[in-house]
Amino acid sequence: MATSHKQQKNTAKRSRIRKIAFEGPQSKPISSICIEELTEKFLQFTRHERGLAENTQSAYQRDLQTYGAWLNGRSPLTVTIQNLGDYLGTLSDKGQSRATIARKAATLRCFYSFLQLEGVLVDNPAEQLVLARRDDTIPAVLSPRQVDQLLNSPSRFTAAGVRDRALLELLYATGCRASEVSSLQLKDLRLEEQFCTCRGKGNKERVVPLGQRAHSAITQWMQDYRPQFLLESTEQNHLIVSSRGNKLSRMRIWEIVHEHATSAGLANNISPHTLRHSFATHLVAGGVDLRHVQEMLGHASIATTQRYTHVDSGRLKNVHEQFHPRS
Repeated sequence: MATSHKQQKNTAKRSRIRKIAFEGPQSKPISSICIEELTEKFLQFTRHERGLAENTQSAYQRDLQTYGAWLNGRSPLTVTIQNLGDYLGTLSDKGQSRATIARKAATLRCFYSFLQLEGVLVDNPAEQLVLARRDDTIPAVLSPRQVDQLLNSPSRFTAAGVRDRALLELLYATGCRASEVSSLQLKDLRLEEQFCTCRGKGNKERVVPLGQRAHSAITQWMQDYRPQFLLESTEQNHLIVSSRGNKLSRMRIWEIVHEHATSAGLANNISPHTLRHSFATHLVAGGVDLRHVQEMLGHASIATTQRYTHVDSGRLKNVHEQFHPRS
């Protein structure tokens, strides 16, 4: 009896599968639709119905492009949980971090949940994916001396050098993400009070101090060179702009950091996020309350910020020696 009921349930499920993928004049048989078309429908859904941030949509798109390359022409509608496990295994074999693999697994779960919601699939093959725990290790962190090397790398006597110095000082002084600095506008800046307002994930605003060195570098950039960069552009709002006066992209910010890290003789894996991690690590090492660091980084959870308590063993040793009766 139970078997019969289960068969009836599965039959009812199958009857709800669409014979075409999505409605409208551009409808196609499910058997002929490719991963690129499904991805585009998914991104339209995240953009218009869920209102997700542009950076989140871009991450989804990159993840699904990687997945599509792995499928190599196979239909994404016929994969099994075993296939998805194999895919994530290849990512691990390529040396990708647990955090990256967990994010890509979460993308697949959202993607297949959308297809299930649309009636393209009955079951979500990614629903059973177990997301790996995030890797608690901190990416490369610069010492204060290395930060000085990096921030002193740009020329003080060229327009691009002054712009790059302002950018690097801003990244390290605020701990902002590259996307947050890219979007920073003049109205977000309060030079007199030495702070700025940035918008993080979920468009959440937070106030971050600038510090004297960042203040000086930004002031020089704005007064002496930024107007020159705007001569051929209608863009007048963003703080850090390209040589043509346009908003500086996240990728270009990454390239600038990498260029000056190489010039300073530092490791070739230095990125804007390295400065963010260094910012947080140096604050924690200096004894700043973890809640204040959380607020400045824009972390939703204190657990994310607590990773930075594990990186300064020297400070913990000094505390132990100072307060433990048998040290």
